Amino acid sequence: MGGTLIETDELTKNYRVGSQVVHALRQVSLEIRAGDFVAVMGPSGSGKSTFMNLLGCLDGPTSGRYVLDDQDVSNLSGDALAKIRNRKIGFVFQGFNLLPRTTALENVELPLLYTGLHARERSRQAQAKLVAVGLADRADHHPSQLSGGQQQRVAIARALVNDPVLILADEPTGNLDTRTSVEVMAILQELNRQGITVVLVTHEADISGFASRIITFRDGRVLRDEVSSRPLDARDILATLPAEEDDEA
Repeated sequence: MGGTLIETDELTKNYRVGSQVVHALRQVSLEIRAGDFVAVMGPSGSGKSTFMNLLGCLDGPTSGRYVLDDQDVSNLSGDALAKIRNRKIGFVFQGFNLLPRTTALENVELPLLYTGLHARERSRQAQAKLVAVGLADRADHHPSQLSGGQQQRVAIARALVNDPVLILADEPTGNLDTRTSVEVMAILQELNRQGITVVLVTHEADISGFASRIITFRDGRVLRDEVSSRPLDARDILATLPAEEDDEA
């Protein structure tokens, strides 16, 4: 493992709803090291989604500090946070969030549009990431022509295209069947073996079993922070599951 990638110090987020103040996150202090694979769990309203939004620089804290890759991002402007997101963080969502009228390759290229790269270089980098997730032969397909698992792999390739130090995955297997879920976890584990830090939000205990550390939230606080000495290996589980045809819609 590397040094500390994420450090939060009494990270707090409050929302005002009418005359009420909702304490979504309450003085959360923890560290995540470079190369960790962390699952974040907790019931609805526990604070896990708020925590992920703060880690992803999608929102700023009410109080407390958040240091990402040795940079204090707690009080940065919206534009500065956007630059951090584009350079350091890759996002994977439950709903894939692919543009329906663009090809897989064009979807993967999207984050590179803000980098000033030449179109040929954007295409080359996007192609390389599609190869990495096993979809080189689907580059010209639109999302409607892809299975759910293939769409999620395109989304992972898009998350990787800027070579981020951190992947944030929000319920990435929520819309997928068992085998496809394990395939997605196999990709995330392989990326983690290559040194990318992965933080995964899930409500599924079997999915959290693939992580080497499980942080459980309740009422805006960390309820448990546990290290797993023997996380599940998705490759081993895939070997026991019946093969399915990689169908094309």
